[in-house]
Amino acid sequence: MSAAKLPVAIVGLGQMGQGIARALDRAGHLVVASDRDPAQFAACDFSDAVTDGDVLRTAKVLFFVVPSTAQIEGFLGDSTADDCIIVDLTTSNPQASIALAAKLKPRGFSYVDAAMTGGAAGADAGTLTLMMGGDPEVIAQIDDVLDVISSQRFRMGDIGAGHAMKLVHNLILHSSFMATCEGLSLAQRAGLDVAAATEVLNAGNARSFVTEVRFPRDILSGTMNARSRISNLEKDMALARDFASDLNGPAPYTAMTQALLSTACEQGDAARDFSWLFAMFSDLATKQEPAT
Repeated sequence: MSAAKLPVAIVGLGQMGQGIARALDRAGHLVVASDRDPAQFAACDFSDAVTDGDVLRTAKVLFFVVPSTAQIEGFLGDSTADDCIIVDLTTSNPQASIALAAKLKPRGFSYVDAAMTGGAAGADAGTLTLMMGGDPEVIAQIDDVLDVISSQRFRMGDIGAGHAMKLVHNLILHSSFMATCEGLSLAQRAGLDVAAATEVLNAGNARSFVTEVRFPRDILSGTMNARSRISNLEKDMALARDFASDLNGPAPYTAMTQALLSTACEQGDAARDFSWLFAMFSDLATKQEPAT
């Protein structure tokens, strides 16, 4: 059976899910979309081919763009399927992914973890990068569908390997973001122009996605719209911290970054766009310093 003819459903129409769903709809793959908030479905302005009906009744490929594997398990309950492929786009603990796949297999579900990077802009453009784990034969069945939402894919190994890679990716990305906030906060205190300081970083060896894209586009521009909440970063870093602990791996920068993000959430900023963390950095860092 051609992957292009497989009926596809998606669960989760948040910042990432909406872009993915629209891309699948434009390509003629999407038949069902679901979100616990009906307004999210309406906001997508899907074609007439897409309904908000029973995803398990009509879909052979089921994308989940939800917070974690726990929501996938809760959504599926005790459901069974006739050769349905679950594509788990969440950021999750690899052991939870492996456990979920084992539960689903005897019930007729194949499982692929396909952690993503590229942000909401990448989802909108269909240019995500996917870090995948699972049976290569199962992945091959959905290659044509994955082409619609991603420009690069890396199979990292068996089930769970994609989610493991995503945690490594995110702990580096988020720690780098907070380190850049620290450095540019110091530049600002020293009387340097932050935009000029960012240009210098980009001309030197300290350049990164954070300095080349995130700061100019989302912070220095004043838009403050990186399209992800502080709580999402904190969740990612808590997962990375626990992942490192499970492997008995030292992760001091992960712990420090998670602590800063946790403080932001605890003081009531969990729902704020994470681009605000630059303005908040000095206050957050002061709260982390031990009393003398």
